[in-house]
Amino acid sequence: MTDIPPDHPRYASLVLRERVVAGVAQGLVAPQGLIAHGRGEAFDYLLGERTTPPADLAARAAAARLLAARDPVLSVNGNTAVLVPGALADLQRALGCKVEVNLFHRTEARVEKLVAHLETAGCRDVLGRGATPTIPGLTSERAKSTREGIAGADCVLVPLEDGDRAQALRAMGKTVLTIDINPLSRTARSASVNVADNVVRALPNVTRHVEVWRKAGEAAWRKAASEPWDGEANMRAVLAVIAERARTEA
Repeated sequence: MTDIPPDHPRYASLVLRERVVAGVAQGLVAPQGLIAHGRGEAFDYLLGERTTPPADLAARAAAARLLAARDPVLSVNGNTAVLVPGALADLQRALGCKVEVNLFHRTEARVEKLVAHLETAGCRDVLGRGATPTIPGLTSERAKSTREGIAGADCVLVPLEDGDRAQALRAMGKTVLTIDINPLSRTARSASVNVADNVVRALPNVTRHVEVWRKAGEAAWRKAASEPWDGEANMRAVLAVIAERARTEA
């Protein structure tokens, strides 16, 4: 990795960028993941590189639904695995749920590397090896999932943009929780709840809300999980934050 001075004004962002670059070199991230990361960086600039109030509300709603789920699964792609492996392990421990590797640019060798990478970071019994086409309506490699994992889950957390699979999982009757910093994406619009935030902030925030809900008691988070979520209103609130920043910074 490039030696980035800690006093560089873009230090935090550049460190994340280097993680993705290193992930490509290690065979964990597809080269196309660099483009996806850059797109996310652009939206993070617009949001002020912070968790906004609507993103926090969405993380709170997602946490309640994860707790209420019978069999939740965390779906992981290459970018997520290299950016927040420890945070994935923390959320898995908080929920006692499963973690599964699911890739668009899939090779079994890359799946093996990602499983090993996640387990080294603290995730347990990571699924994804030997996955078969079990998601109807998809013809890409994302259709491949395990029956004990994503295919059999009632609730799937999908970090980062994954619109076609989000739609297909919803069609299967699953609760689909996404983390996509682009509030206008098909992923965000297809999800049961979308958290429009950088995954490095959103995933720990969801874990924090899981712990807060646990302290509040089961009745509280079950009630919250059963309440309708207005994704359109949340999207408009995120866009309002962007518009206000554009107005005040111009």
